[in-house]
Amino acid sequence: MKAIVSTKQGPPEVLQLGDVEKPAPNGNEVLVKVHASTVTIGDVILRKMHPLLLLPLRLFGVKRKEIPGHEFAGEVEAVGRDVKRFKAGDQVFGTTTGLSVGANAEYVCVPEEWAAGVLAVKPTNLTYPESAAMPVGGMTALFILQKGNIQPGQSVLVYGASGSVGTFAVQLAKHHFGAVVTGMCSAANVELVKSLGADQVIDYTKEDFTRKGQTYDFIFDAVGKLSFTNVEKLIPHKNRFLSVQSSTSERVENLMLLKELAENGKIRPVIDKSYPLEQTAEAHRYVESGRKKGNVVITMMW
Repeated sequence: MKAIVSTKQGPPEVLQLGDVEKPAPNGNEVLVKVHASTVTIGDVILRKMHPLLLLPLRLFGVKRKEIPGHEFAGEVEAVGRDVKRFKAGDQVFGTTTGLSVGANAEYVCVPEEWAAGVLAVKPTNLTYPESAAMPVGGMTALFILQKGNIQPGQSVLVYGASGSVGTFAVQLAKHHFGAVVTGMCSAANVELVKSLGADQVIDYTKEDFTRKGQTYDFIFDAVGKLSFTNVEKLIPHKNRFLSVQSSTSERVENLMLLKELAENGKIRPVIDKSYPLEQTAEAHRYVESGRKKGNVVITMMW
């Protein structure tokens, strides 16, 4: 099968299209014919990271992937003898978190259930590319917002509202938690963030939100560029500062909730650009530029 192979750390050029052996599912595994995967900022960080820095991450279930790609959507081609939740022909989406092989390939083999990642039947109303763009950003935003125990009518500022996590955070805070949402982004993305449900949008290139005199019940840093000291005067106390730099967890029940919300029209993934598999290195280069809105998708030519 065709796959993107990375044998060392480095610039996007270390990602090369190659031929590798097609995997076969063992007892508890599901073989997925990948229709779409993605390139996330996490993929870029792991590709660039010094090999010595990767060693301690193994303690948290993070493994270097010779085939990159942390999220995918596709069709189940075969299942192992012990698999109970899936069958051939099911349309699925999920992640490869904690596995040594990723999804930037024509096929990926994942366990039916495992500690770090998740697999579920994809939303019926979303395409494969749209479904592939949902698990990582969607589950990250949902998990962190859940920790806040946000109540209807409370105010939430989403800093970095036009990225993958940010676009989901705006929609979830507004349409699932019932919050009054302010999004922060650049001028080019103001209309996008408004379209996702933000009640107010601040252009960070024109306004310093810390000096507006406005306070919030919660501030969600969706890009990991703030600290509590930046915003302590704007929120009631420290546990109202939510950040992507905190620990998260992928849970099947959260992925299923995202599926339900998508099918009910309450959330939708934002796709900035799509690249064919052979241009995955170029997709990494674009994500690394910091200019992307929402998600960047890798598509297969089936």
